[in-house]
Order: sequence, then C-alpha cells, then structure tokens
Amino acid sequence: MPESKGRKKAAYTPPPTTKGERKVARLGSPSWLAPTMVALFVIGLTYIVIFYIAGSQIPGMRDLSPLINVGIGFAFIAGGFVLATRWR
Repeated sequence: MPESKGRKKAAYTPPPTTKGERKVARLGSPSWLAPTMVALFVIGLTYIVIFYIAGSQIPGMRDLSPLINVGIGFAFIAGGFVLATRWR
C-alpha cells in the first residue's frame, strides 16, 4: 500500500509593520478647552453681577426683562459646564 506524502506548510511570516502609519491616541483635552470653559464661567457670573448692581443704568440690560438677563448669564455658565464635561 502506498504511503501518503505529508503536506508541507509554508513557514509563518508576520505581516509587515510600517511604523509611519500608526495612529497615536491623544490623551487629554485640546489646549483651547480649559481657557474657554473658565472664560464662559467668568462671563456668565460677571453678567449676572453687573445686572444686579447696575442693570437699570445700562441701556441693553434695561430694555430686557430681569428673567431674560439672568437667563443670559446662566446660558454662559451652562456653556462652561458643557465644556467641563469634555475636559480630561
């Protein structure tokens, strides 16, 4: 009875690696995020404080209702909080 010949497997060669194509994951936040976040907090707080101290003397604030003026200040503060959730 004839003997079967064994299969010859090719030696394993790993795929070529190219070091230039690797993408490096960036850890951390963009450099603009923290200053913008702090600026929005400060602008919102300053707007509310100025409205309560001198709101009746400033033409733009005088024309708006108090609820809208406080809402504008809180909108800036809320924008700061939105950016704070993306800060790492």
